[in-house]
Amino acid sequence: MHGTGEDQETKHVSTTKTPSAEQGSHSNYRRSLGTIALTATGLGSIIGSGWLFGAERAAAIAGPAAILAWVIGAVVALIIALTYSELGAMFPKAGGMVRYGQYSHGSLAGYLAAWANWIAIVSVIPGEATASVQYMSSWDFGWAHALYDGKELTGTGVGLASILLIFYFFLNWFAITLFAKTNTAITIFKVVVPTLTAGALMLAHFDTGNITHHGGFTPNGWSSVFTAVAVSGIVWAYNGFQSPLNLAGEARNPGKSLPKAVVSSILIALVIYVALQVAFLMAVPGDKLAAGGGWASLGFNSPLADLAVAWGLNWLALLLYADAFVSPSGTGMIYAATTSRMIHGVQENGHLPGVFGKVDPKTGVPRPALVLNLVIAFLFLAVFRGWGSLAEIVSVATVISYITGPVAVMSLRRLSPDLTRPVKLRAMPFIAPVAMIFGSLVLYWGRWPLTGKVILIMAVGLPVWAWYEIGKPLTQGRKPWAELRPHLKAGAWMVAYLLVMAAVSYAGGKEFGGKGYLPEGWDIVLVAVIGLAFYFWGVRSSWRNPSLVKVEAELEEAERAEAADTEDTKASVGA
Repeated sequence: MHGTGEDQETKHVSTTKTPSAEQGSHSNYRRSLGTIALTATGLGSIIGSGWLFGAERAAAIAGPAAILAWVIGAVVALIIALTYSELGAMFPKAGGMVRYGQYSHGSLAGYLAAWANWIAIVSVIPGEATASVQYMSSWDFGWAHALYDGKELTGTGVGLASILLIFYFFLNWFAITLFAKTNTAITIFKVVVPTLTAGALMLAHFDTGNITHHGGFTPNGWSSVFTAVAVSGIVWAYNGFQSPLNLAGEARNPGKSLPKAVVSSILIALVIYVALQVAFLMAVPGDKLAAGGGWASLGFNSPLADLAVAWGLNWLALLLYADAFVSPSGTGMIYAATTSRMIHGVQENGHLPGVFGKVDPKTGVPRPALVLNLVIAFLFLAVFRGWGSLAEIVSVATVISYITGPVAVMSLRRLSPDLTRPVKLRAMPFIAPVAMIFGSLVLYWGRWPLTGKVILIMAVGLPVWAWYEIGKPLTQGRKPWAELRPHLKAGAWMVAYLLVMAAVSYAGGKEFGGKGYLPEGWDIVLVAVIGLAFYFWGVRSSWRNPSLVKVEAELEEAERAEAADTEDTKASVGA
């Protein structure tokens, strides 16, 4: 029995190990992560390379209004995170984010959601390595300058970033407890340094004229604020709230610790990011802005460190150069851990070979999944060599992955009303559709043609799904069509949503990269209506598919095992 006075509802998810319920390799995971470790995981994921580059990129797009972009991003992340908190506490399994769509809608919607989640997360790993090397290029050495050409990493830079990827890999290879201890220490450093940076820059130079001059508060219009949310690294940063959910299989008491970790990490990060954005805006030399023609002309290689040097804070610059390794490396290490759990989840959904579901019994680490993610990270690094290009792709892919939670959480309330919910918000029937609207708006703000490119990336993953759902059964002499029909019907809403959103992005306002066929303002209304319509279609199309039936049985068995443990404890105490 874990604790006293604990609500009976949460007992089934707080067990240290329930082999009967967590069958196979799942029983090899160690439930060793508490609220502090999970919060450190979330915060460590959010404060990665985003704090080193996000302030400059957001300012270049939106000017001083970038401050509001961080607030809007936090609100969007928080609303969407609330839907996932209920799901994560209900299903405390490794790689949770790739499972929920499978439980509510079957294989097609489940696979698309898992693919979007995985692409959004696995590509962060090379992004963090790229950020470290890009910052290093500002060192006052010839070899360091040769790492980055102003737009992307050079061959030498890619080689150094590859070494960092291998470093993240080995930090995760040995044990989850080593990961937790290392990450908590790194996260403390990652909170202290940004806070110190914001304070030092504000004290060194605080030019309020930067807010009113050079185009004013919104030099590029209000649409640029929304675009900054989508593509400047803001969504990339806040997406770190997923990490505690993907480690749910290793949480000691997921019913209580997961929601606390998710919400706390977003709110703490919001304060830090707003402080950094204000400090950056006030510290940029006014003559540099005037000479370049405004905020859009910004082009620092190492934004915060360059400003520290400009105002004589050499000690801060050195600290930032050091943290340019610590912060991204800490986040890269976390994502190497969480993506391996996601691969395990995809394998259990039936869309990867069985080897990727194996968990080392001694260390509790899914090692084959770690290897696969390392290979994919190398591929991303080879194609996208600059932090900015990776941030754009990751941000939009992330938003596509967000639409699953709002639909899945209310679908499962309809399909499984009696399933134990350690976290159950009364306002969820209101929160879920609002989250879907927010997710749709951020996707639209991502600007055409980027939105179209990322939606195309979603289609690239479909052949894998087709092989496991159609090709493989046919080679085994089975006829999958009748069995597949309800999965296709339940997943049609998600396919249609992506196509419609691509069309609206193409035809939308010119300020969002579209052709301008939709009047300004009305395009936002249309996107909100589309999000709401697909939300209701998605909830209505959910069904009691085999994956849901299976996980319900596992949870019921876990409850019985917990009840039996409680009775045995009472009997031993009474004796």
